[in-house]
Amino acid sequence: MLLFHALSQAWKDGYSFSKFRADIVSGITVGIVAIPLGMALAIAVGVPPQHGLYTVIVAGFLAALLGGSRFNITGPTAAFVVILLPITQKYGLSGLMLATMMSGIILLLMGVFRLGQLVAYVPYPVTTGFTAGIGFVIAFLQLKDLLGLHIQGSPIHFPEKVMAYAHAMPTANYADAIVGIVTIFVFIGWAKLKTRIPPHLVSLLVGTILALALNKFGPEHVTLLGEKFSYTIGDIVGHGIPQEAPQFMALWKSDTFNWATVIELMPSALTIAMLGCIESLLCAVVADGMTSKKHNPNAELVGQGIANMVVPFFGGIPATAAIARTATNIRSGAFSPISGITHALFVLAAMIVLAPVLSYVPMSALAGLLIMVAWNMSEAPHFVHTLKVAPRRDVAVLMTCFILTVAFDMVVAVIVGLLLAGVLFIQRIATLTTVTITHDEHPHLNFGDDVVVYDINGPLFFAASEKAFSVIEHATTETRAVVLDFSDVSTIDITAIHAFETALDRLSELPVYLVGVQSHVERKLYHAGVFDAENVHLSHSVGQLQQVLMINSHNGSVKESTL
Repeated sequence: MLLFHALSQAWKDGYSFSKFRADIVSGITVGIVAIPLGMALAIAVGVPPQHGLYTVIVAGFLAALLGGSRFNITGPTAAFVVILLPITQKYGLSGLMLATMMSGIILLLMGVFRLGQLVAYVPYPVTTGFTAGIGFVIAFLQLKDLLGLHIQGSPIHFPEKVMAYAHAMPTANYADAIVGIVTIFVFIGWAKLKTRIPPHLVSLLVGTILALALNKFGPEHVTLLGEKFSYTIGDIVGHGIPQEAPQFMALWKSDTFNWATVIELMPSALTIAMLGCIESLLCAVVADGMTSKKHNPNAELVGQGIANMVVPFFGGIPATAAIARTATNIRSGAFSPISGITHALFVLAAMIVLAPVLSYVPMSALAGLLIMVAWNMSEAPHFVHTLKVAPRRDVAVLMTCFILTVAFDMVVAVIVGLLLAGVLFIQRIATLTTVTITHDEHPHLNFGDDVVVYDINGPLFFAASEKAFSVIEHATTETRAVVLDFSDVSTIDITAIHAFETALDRLSELPVYLVGVQSHVERKLYHAGVFDAENVHLSHSVGQLQQVLMINSHNGSVKESTL
């Protein structure tokens, strides 16, 4: 069952009024956190803030209702910023929504075809590297609003952004900077108190009050959200956020809705889907660890896929499960997806009621809030600790992913990181495969001084076979047989079979006996024709082989005496 999985599991575990009340409280709590984050993340990807709230409302509701994790809270996340901003700059809001719908289709197909388990194969250094890189880029991008900089143009690549920000430093507004820095310090200080009131709300309230005071009494003006963004609904033009629920939008009427744009956006859609898959399922794993429950990865991908397919028709942007909001949800006492549904409905109610108030939120306070989100997301102290304690090869993968994420994008980082991690893993495993001549180490394989026994250990595959089998040399004149112990060989591929046949050619004048061959390895050797050679024999037990060698030894002695 891939639809309503988490909801049905919560119902089977026994749902009661007290659990419903806990879900309502936790949903409202996480909804308070989602409002400023939804606005800030929408601004960060280059779209008006209401589209972030639309995403929380629609995608958050659908993913909780249909998904496979009881505790995941879905909405726009910081990880998407570095991917979505270039799309917005090139294709606009309509192109971003088209890419969102395409990524939703990909996520849905991944869930239907049961690909949810594949996330487990992404190495830890890869996820840590690109997550830290994304956090670093997000924090850097917030300097524009945090300091009130006036940037010329819209640089896309990170080196270009660095140069543009450096040239714009003389335009910094100290009032914006004061509000942003105070917001950061209030966030840090309030988080240390560990109260039930989230630091996102407190820091944003303090930053807003300070901005209003500076605008009234200070010489410099602090930029407010309502001054930077406006909306048009019919004949009504307003500032800030519209005081209305999300409206259905016919995407197919947009100029960007055409086959050529679909082809151009396909790599971006695949990137969004891949990141959404990784982040949602990692978030679900974290939630499982905090609650001792178990999610269904394929059902979660189906829920996330449907949510991302539907949300652009209501003005939303890509969404995925957010670890920080999910953790807040759990700590607030959530029991079922009802809390996620409540969080979406609460944001809808708050948007309709509080939209005029939200216009007074300062841009620099939202930037400060996002800097703290990026810091928590990157887990900088843990990143530094990993650099100190991890093996050098893992450090190389981690730093490669981090640098490529910052300099290029997450797709390049993940692809190169996976390739590098795979190569290093193959190299590491190849060193574990050995072929050695046994002496007194294995007494049960001692068949006499004139029988040479090779002990083969480890998987025989393309990276290990040539080096392993190269130790099998021509036997001496006193050797009457060669035994190959295959009991520790777990697998063999065609490259190893070819190397094995080359080694057998060097022993063509002697009988060669294979012992301890596992059934699946035996089938591959038979299929490859290894046992077609007259001198190659298979022995199913050491006892049987001892009898054969004893008989051969006796026959050899008789023949020698007769001659």
